[in-house]
Amino acid sequence: MENASKALIIAGAILLAILIISLGIMIYQQASGVVNNNAMSEVDISSFNQKFLQYTGTNVRGAQVNALLNQIQMSNVTYQDDESRQVTVKVEATKWNGTEKPSGTLVGVSFTKANTGATYNVDYKTDSKTGLINEITIKDAGTK
Repeated sequence: MENASKALIIAGAILLAILIISLGIMIYQQASGVVNNNAMSEVDISSFNQKFLQYTGTNVRGAQVNALLNQIQMSNVTYQDDESRQVTVKVEATKWNGTEKPSGTLVGVSFTKANTGATYNVDYKTDSKTGLINEITIKDAGTK
C-alpha cells in the first residue's frame, strides 16, 4: 500500500513536469511568432531597396535620375501609411531644369525634372534599424 501511494505521487509529479514543459514551449512559440511577424525578411528588404539601387552611383544620366524620382514618388504613395518605407530626396545639384528642385518626401508633389543632358552622383542612406533605404541624395557629377 505504501509503495502504491509513492508510485502515484511520482506519476503525478511526472505529469505535472510534462504539463509545465509543454506550457513553456507553447508560450515560447507564440512569442517568437510575434517577433517574426514584425520583422521584415531579408527578401522584402532587398526587393524594396533594389527599386532604388539600380539608379545609384556616379555619372548617372539625367533621364535615369528622373526615372528614380518617379520611382520614389510611386513608392511613397504606395507606402504612405508606413513611415519606415518613406524615402526622402535631397537635391544638391546646380544643373537642374527650373528652380523648384524636389526635396523631402515626394507624395503627390509636382517638381521639376533633372537636366537629361547632365550627369549626377546619386547616393543613398539606409535606416539602421530596418535596413531600408530612407534617403536619396542627388549631386552634380564630380562633387562628393
